[in-house]
Amino acid sequence: MLDIQKIRADFPILNQKVNGKPLVYFDNGATSQKPQVVIDAISKYYQEINANIHRGVHTLSQLATDAYEIARGKVQNHINAKHAHEVLFTSGTTFGINLVANGFAAILKPGDEVVVSHLEHHSNIVPWQMLCEKTGANLKVIPMNENGELIMAEYDKLLSDKTKIVAVNHISNALGTINPIKYMIDKAHVVGAAILIDGAQSVPHLKPDVQALDCDFYAFSGHKMCGPTGTGILYGKEVWLNKLPPYQGGGEMIKEVTFEKTTYAELPHKFEAGTPHIEGGIVLGTAIDYMNEVGFENIQQQELELLAYATQKLSEIEGLRIYGNSKNKTSVISFNIEGIHPYDIGSIIDKLGIAVRTGHHCAQPIMNFFGIPGTIRASFSFYNTKEEIDALVEAVKKAQMMLS
Repeated sequence: MLDIQKIRADFPILNQKVNGKPLVYFDNGATSQKPQVVIDAISKYYQEINANIHRGVHTLSQLATDAYEIARGKVQNHINAKHAHEVLFTSGTTFGINLVANGFAAILKPGDEVVVSHLEHHSNIVPWQMLCEKTGANLKVIPMNENGELIMAEYDKLLSDKTKIVAVNHISNALGTINPIKYMIDKAHVVGAAILIDGAQSVPHLKPDVQALDCDFYAFSGHKMCGPTGTGILYGKEVWLNKLPPYQGGGEMIKEVTFEKTTYAELPHKFEAGTPHIEGGIVLGTAIDYMNEVGFENIQQQELELLAYATQKLSEIEGLRIYGNSKNKTSVISFNIEGIHPYDIGSIIDKLGIAVRTGHHCAQPIMNFFGIPGTIRASFSFYNTKEEIDALVEAVKKAQMMLS
């Protein structure tokens, strides 16, 4: 069991007031808060070892390079990648997905098929649409049901020898649905397709084992798991990363440059052009250390208790509907109050110090499926409490009374 008050003391932002009320932060699906150890690590980098990496022979450059590559090793161990060079530093999930989609432009031909799901964030839809427009490939969509679950029987029907890549999220950002990705990975491989998993919403809640999953690509962001913004990881199997062309050209990703021809560096540098977010990569390692110290089993237990409690309490409000009732779900609740726009609810409860997300959550196809403009989304982290959920419930009731 977690000592929640001890955990909360690690996050200085949680001590402040918003609009004169104690902050209740339920927008963790957008970004998580940062513990003091992460904040301190950012300052420590700039105070002690700030230098460019991989190029310098001077001491600071070597210290920074060592710290950066140690962080890569931490990520490798965390996700159980076979090789450190299969771990690419990126600016976030969106960058990782675009890197892969751009690479597949050299592989796809007209008539090939790309499969995504109805549950995807726009970042895992738009790059594939752009790829299909560029190559003449066709985009296929796995449908969903009223519970916010993907229909696996329909997924099976979509797969064929024309399928070249499947791109699906591990967990839906809008509904909290946990998708059966191991099944989906295995099925994709049967027809010879690669598969990319968008792990942006899963890494705050669980440790993905990429070898056990056997996924070809796994992308996630650092800022949703207590790390700095502008950081992320793309895992790719060595065989696939060697097949794909570089995403960007510039320094670091080259082996030799002449005006006649350029040859490219080995992995991972082939995909890491230019000066990276050095401090961010190093401190992402610090954030991973922190979350492992808390323990992902403890994190899951705390968050599932919060999800169950919030579901029960919110369901007692007359006229409230929860969207996304999958049997396998993480700590996200999307809901609306009958007859009231979600933005209006969000604006009022913000005045009471409660931070939630309102809108379509960059998942407009989901909202179109339900015939709504958006939802109010409360997304919980391990540092949240049942008392904060009580405050949310009372705030929603007050907003409902004011707007009815």
